[in-house]
Amino acid sequence: MNDFHSVPVNPVADDVTLAPVSGPGAWRGAELTKKPESWTYELSSEQIDELISAVHKVEATAKEIVEVSKADFPLGSWEPLIDRLRQDLYDGRGFALVKGFPVEELTPLQRTLGYFGIGAHFGIAIPQNAKGHLMGHVCDIGVDYASPTGRGYQSNARLPFHTDSADIVGLLCVNNSAEGGESSIVSSVTLYNEMLARRPDLARLLMGPIYRDRQDEIPDGQGPWYVVPVFNPYQGRVFSSYVRSTVRKAARFTDLPPMTPALEEAMDLLDSLAEDPEFHLDMELEAGDIQLLCNHFMLHSRNAFTDPSNTSARRHLLRLHLCSPDGPPLPPVFENLRGYNADKRPQGMVKEGLCYSAPVDPIDGGPGGSAQRMRG
Repeated sequence: MNDFHSVPVNPVADDVTLAPVSGPGAWRGAELTKKPESWTYELSSEQIDELISAVHKVEATAKEIVEVSKADFPLGSWEPLIDRLRQDLYDGRGFALVKGFPVEELTPLQRTLGYFGIGAHFGIAIPQNAKGHLMGHVCDIGVDYASPTGRGYQSNARLPFHTDSADIVGLLCVNNSAEGGESSIVSSVTLYNEMLARRPDLARLLMGPIYRDRQDEIPDGQGPWYVVPVFNPYQGRVFSSYVRSTVRKAARFTDLPPMTPALEEAMDLLDSLAEDPEFHLDMELEAGDIQLLCNHFMLHSRNAFTDPSNTSARRHLLRLHLCSPDGPPLPPVFENLRGYNADKRPQGMVKEGLCYSAPVDPIDGGPGGSAQRMRG
């Protein structure tokens, strides 16, 4: 069916016993909504001052943003917080909210540098798209999300629950919108358990081959589509990968198996469970909030939004996709997403000659982008 590298995926045999997964990652939103103090952290004045100082020191060196490493960006007073956040992400609930990033005290360039520097303490920024962006801008620039190559983060459309292609997904809220745009997250571990309890037959389908469209963002050595199950049991945990729009768009490839009614039913159930207030957790991100998610155990979504007429006040978030060398071992099939690096971690969009950049402006990279690291 293809002549490019792909880890094979087979249907789950009927005689394979499936069991629910327990632990702090199997949470319910209705419970955590009542306990925001258990997943929210507030930066201290000392931590804010140290962040600003680190920004100024790196800025004075004229070092390119994409070259900034953990060593370049010391955050000594942050170490206990970073250790706790790592535990939350990989061995706890899988998410956290950090409040207090000083967006108003920093220029756009300084904000980008500061957020990139924080990210370096959690992992390595990986390219998020075919343009090599190591820093993404979640902002409405008029893209049609329904088009074959439309990317939801560049529109104001509602984004259904989905995963990204990284170990950690981080969002820094620079501006909130005038109306809408609330963020929602849901434990994919809980969704797996719930589907096993209600419809184990449909859960099995989501553990078999699911074909997806790359939307014309094709890494070296790969083809225009790929195959990865939604639910992936591995070493006692269940890892998830789900973007329904890419499954739907894969219908344009006539050499792939057609969508079946049973698979549609399975995804309908998954979506309806994720939308249930019993399971998901809503967050209204404010300026200075950093939302951190372990992408492997979490689905996230966003409500549609309306920006104010003043474009300088429009909804705007900075996004990092990070690979973390100390993250959990990943299922081999996840290599089909965009490939693994030498440490068997997500490598993001990799193409020969691709110039990596950390754009400061949200309009397609825009002016002031830092593009100094080239592959090849």
